[in-house]
Amino acid sequence: MRDLGVGFGYLLRGQRWVARHGKSFGFGLLPGLITLVLYAAALVALGVYGEDFVTWATPFADDWSSPWGGLFRGFLTAVLFALALLLAVLTFTAVTLLMGQPFYESLSEKVDRDVSPDGTAPESGLPLWRELWISARDSLRILARALVWAVLLFALGFVPFVGQTVVPVLGFFVTGFFLTEELVAVALQRRDVDLRARLALLRSRKTLVWGFGTPLGLAFLVPFVAVFLMPGAVAGATLMARDLLGEEIREGAADEDSEETAEETSEEQSTAP
Repeated sequence: MRDLGVGFGYLLRGQRWVARHGKSFGFGLLPGLITLVLYAAALVALGVYGEDFVTWATPFADDWSSPWGGLFRGFLTAVLFALALLLAVLTFTAVTLLMGQPFYESLSEKVDRDVSPDGTAPESGLPLWRELWISARDSLRILARALVWAVLLFALGFVPFVGQTVVPVLGFFVTGFFLTEELVAVALQRRDVDLRARLALLRSRKTLVWGFGTPLGLAFLVPFVAVFLMPGAVAGATLMARDLLGEEIREGAADEDSEETAEETSEEQSTAP
């Protein structure tokens, strides 16, 4: 259970790292903002034209007596929007990482250099188009796995009591796992760790992954919050990737946050009347 706290600690340390490096934080916001605008536009369009689409797709309901035709199409419209919203939540991180590949690669490398004892960061040596292709391919594979889990949990949701208590909790843990995989992939892909090896690493430390990804997944339910947390999430995932691979983290960097907090507390006490 200790790994739960360690994972959450990496999430907090990542946010603190970007807070101390304002330029990296500013650049890291751009991909998330662009993705948010695109997703919001798509959902608004679906809200405006979704009912027309359902009407077009269900001509057999034209002759149904009132109010059954309207109720049926209203239900399908609500389901369509709910599925689109679920898909948006599941894919937001992957699309943002794909669009912001150069931004997040640069941010992750800076974190590696900052915490590495020798001040260096692993480099993939691959051209950008190749990195984008690998990232897109792996994201689709992860999305396919996530959708299988989504369908399974949706079906279990109809089981009395279990569907209203256990299933939502399982859903957050599953979301946290796949969300973490997408984020650590930025650092691990530079180290030539393929998808299968990444999944094996994460499964070997599931409580660490849940401690990092589950609270982040809860926060990501609010897309605007996700935009501001994304740069720090990438930074924290880079730190966690080093832990998973057993790479050393510079001792000064590991204690930097606590030292800064101690200094601030000392200053407050010295100025207190």
